[in-house]
Amino acid sequence: MSVTAEQLRAAFVAFRQHARHGVLDTGRYRMRYFIWGSGSPLVFIHGMADAAAAFVMVMNGLVSRFTCVGYELPDGTTDGSHLYGYTHADYTADLLALLDHLSFDRAALVGSSFGSTIALASLAAKPERFTQSILQNGFAYRPLNTAQRVLAHLARFWPGWFADYPEIYARVIRRVERPTLAILPPLVRDFFLKHGGHTPLRASALRSIAIDRVDLRPALPGIRVPMLLLTGDHDPLVPASCALDLERGLPNARRVEFTGCGHYPQYTHPAEMAEAILTCLAK
Repeated sequence: MSVTAEQLRAAFVAFRQHARHGVLDTGRYRMRYFIWGSGSPLVFIHGMADAAAAFVMVMNGLVSRFTCVGYELPDGTTDGSHLYGYTHADYTADLLALLDHLSFDRAALVGSSFGSTIALASLAAKPERFTQSILQNGFAYRPLNTAQRVLAHLARFWPGWFADYPEIYARVIRRVERPTLAILPPLVRDFFLKHGGHTPLRASALRSIAIDRVDLRPALPGIRVPMLLLTGDHDPLVPASCALDLERGLPNARRVEFTGCGHYPQYTHPAEMAEAILTCLAK
């Protein structure tokens, strides 16, 4: 089933009516977060060039049974974070600080792309805090190639956002995210482009460098919570070998692949993603 503009409109009507917003000072940055729904806690961690609101359509199918939480990763602009000194362990500490702040003894996680590495590191560091996890287009090891590494190290000093360079941004998105853009109605396409365009260049570069430096494969055998791996059959950003690494390394994982899906099922396949999460968490 293809996503529709009405799905997006309906989800945001409900979100604006019922979601509660807050700010938490983690000691590293002022984290903006929201809580929506009732039931067991389910925390969403967005990816490198995305935002917490990206999951609103997915959450709309879950909030009758789960307390869905979304939060913004540090971006180095107005949140007080100093990303040049951030380590990957700091992202885990931020997530744990949010759980403590919300008085969640345990929670399930949904980690998207770069967010999947935060989920995995948190599961390895504090397994007693988590019940289950869903990794969407996730990876434990995804080194940059030489050109990507050079670009990331240069871009960590660039000011502004992707949207400040509209021609370059549009060209890159059209080339890299063709599978996603091809099936999105205009309203949802604009929603997708807005989140990527409002990612600070420095934050994206420093998150990319963090990806390049992390290798969580040795930790996988010790992560024993039930895991669901969600992948797209046309993902242009995360190779299929990354999903195989997770399947082989995690002792309690299964995979669901969406047909005709790129890197962002939260935009293109929100109903299917919500259904897969419901099925996973019901077990």
